[in-house]
Amino acid sequence: MLNFKYFNPTKIVFGPNTVPELSSLIPAAARVLVLYGGSSAEKNGTLGEVRRALAPRVVQEFGGIEPNPTYETLIRAVAQVRAEKLDFLLAVGGGSVIDGTKFVAAAVNFTGDPWDILRHFGSNITLALPFGTVLTLPATGSEMNSGAVITQQASHTKLPFNSPLVFPQFSILDPTKTYTLPPRQLANGVVDAFTHIVEQYLTYPAQALAQDRFAEGLLLTLVEIGHRVLDQGEDYDTRANLVWVASLALNGLIGAGVPQDWSTHMIGHELTALYGIDHARTLAIVLPANLEERRPAKHAKLLQYAERVWQLTQGSEEERIDQAIARTRHFFESLGIKTRLGDYGLADDAVDSVVAQLEAHGMTKLGEGRDVTPEVSRRILNRCR
Repeated sequence: MLNFKYFNPTKIVFGPNTVPELSSLIPAAARVLVLYGGSSAEKNGTLGEVRRALAPRVVQEFGGIEPNPTYETLIRAVAQVRAEKLDFLLAVGGGSVIDGTKFVAAAVNFTGDPWDILRHFGSNITLALPFGTVLTLPATGSEMNSGAVITQQASHTKLPFNSPLVFPQFSILDPTKTYTLPPRQLANGVVDAFTHIVEQYLTYPAQALAQDRFAEGLLLTLVEIGHRVLDQGEDYDTRANLVWVASLALNGLIGAGVPQDWSTHMIGHELTALYGIDHARTLAIVLPANLEERRPAKHAKLLQYAERVWQLTQGSEEERIDQAIARTRHFFESLGIKTRLGDYGLADDAVDSVVAQLEAHGMTKLGEGRDVTPEVSRRILNRCR
C-alpha cells in the first residue's frame, strides 16, 4: 500500500549558458563562499563564469574539496565562513563538492562537536546556511536532494547524513559542463546513478506501479546512453539525458512510498574509506554479489527487473535471474569498471577489515528488511572476490 510524503524544494535551472543566472538566484547583499574541488573548474572556465555572475557581491573561495570530501578539509571551510561572516554558500562541482557544502552549511551554526552531525546522521541539525549549486559532474544526485556522505580521514570513517534543512535552494545543470570530464568520471557517473535506482527499486513488490515504471525507465535510459556518453564526445542530447537521469535517480521521487535497500552503498562506503576506491567502483563490486546473495528475498523484483530492463523472458525463473545479474555485471564491465575485489589488488583479508568497519560503525542491520547482518555482509563480500 502506497503511503508517503514527497518534498523537494530545489529549483532546477537546466540548459546551456545558465551560469549567468546566478546573478538573480543569489541575493545581491549576500556574502558568498564559493566551494570547489581541484583545478578543473578553473581550467574549464566555470569558475570564471561564476565570478562574473556574482559581481559585485562579496565573494570568497575555498578549493581543495576531495573526491570523497573529508571532515578535516571541510572544518577549515567552516572556520572561514565563521571568521569572514559569510552567509551564502555556492558549490561548484560534482557530488563530493555539493556533499561537502551541505556539511559546511549545517556545521557553521552547530553547537558542539560538528562530527556529531555525522554520528547522529543529521537528525540533530536545527539550522543551516542557504546554498546553491553549479553541477559539473552528474552522478550522485546531491544537487537535488538533502543527503551527503563525509569521510573522517583519521578514523577511516565514512558516514551519511540527511536533513531537510540542507536541500539546495537551486541547482544550475548545464550539460555542456560535462564535456571536459575524463571517461573514468563519466563511467563512474553512469554506474553511480544506476545503483542509486536499483537500491530503491530492487527490493520487494509494494504495489508502487508508477515508481516501478519510473525506475525502470531511468535504468533503460542509462543502458541506452551509457556507451554513448563515453564514445560520442560533446553530444549535448546524450549528456543532457545523463545529467537529468542522475538527478532523478536520487531526488526522492522514485523512492517515495517504496522500501529501500542501501546495503550496497553502506558496504561500498567502507571499501572507499579503507582503500580509496572510487565510490562508483565500490558499488560495481558489491551490487552483483549482493543481488546474488539475497536473491530469495528479492526474487519477485529480480524477475521483474530481468523482464522489463533486460528483456529476459525465456528460461526458468532462476535462469532469468542468473542472466539479469550477469547482464548487470557485464554492463559495468563494458564501461571499463571492474567488479571484483581482486581487480583492485585486494586480498582475502579485505573482507575481514570491511566487516569489522561495518560493525564499528553500527551497520549491522542493513537492507530493506534490516536483515543484512555482518555475517550476510561477509557472504556478500566473499562473492565479490
